[in-house]
Amino acid sequence: ESFPPLRNEAAVRVLRGRMKGIQGHCNSCYMDAALFSLFSCTSVLDSMLFKPFLLCDRNVQSILRDEIVNPLRKTGFVRARSVMHLREQLTEKGQCSSFTNAEKDPEEFLNLIMHQILGVEPLLKLQSGGQEQDCYCHQIFMDKQEDLVVPHVQQLVEHSFLSSDLKLVEIPSCFIIQMPRFGKEYKMFSKIIPSLELDITDLLLDSPRECCVCGDIATLECS
Repeated sequence: ESFPPLRNEAAVRVLRGRMKGIQGHCNSCYMDAALFSLFSCTSVLDSMLFKPFLLCDRNVQSILRDEIVNPLRKTGFVRARSVMHLREQLTEKGQCSSFTNAEKDPEEFLNLIMHQILGVEPLLKLQSGGQEQDCYCHQIFMDKQEDLVVPHVQQLVEHSFLSSDLKLVEIPSCFIIQMPRFGKEYKMFSKIIPSLELDITDLLLDSPRECCVCGDIATLECS
């Protein structure tokens, strides 16, 4: 039996409280947070759970669907053993023994499971310096901004695209964004406010936009 993503009052009722979410174990936080974000309250990537992609590993797909996503949506809780089962499979498929015990970058996890194991097409098409590149998520890299104390996600994405000279070639079907990294020694921001809607108008390549002076269609863009 498959369960739909949690919405509104149901999400609050099922996911809030003690012993809720995905249980952490042995440096699994990067994977726990990524899986919770991708599947708990949205169905945009549910094709990963059901669709028989060309390169799809059905064993990994069934573990992801039946042991992690469905229990999360049904009861709001996933045991660490289920995530470890997935990590063991990723270790076997990815020829990387540290997936079961070491902390990884979420982007490395997404690339492995989406590209190499499930065969999902890249979600993002970006252009930088005239060169196009395909990827599955955008990791925010930026210098410390003194005027951004408690930023919104919208501000971070815009600053990141501007500083890296990036543009979206097309509107993405799914826009996965990894927040600025931080560790025990350093945190760039103590808090980040989620933007419930993301305006990507200024991030799109060759998108018609309004001139901020006269209101007509803009012909020039100043960074």
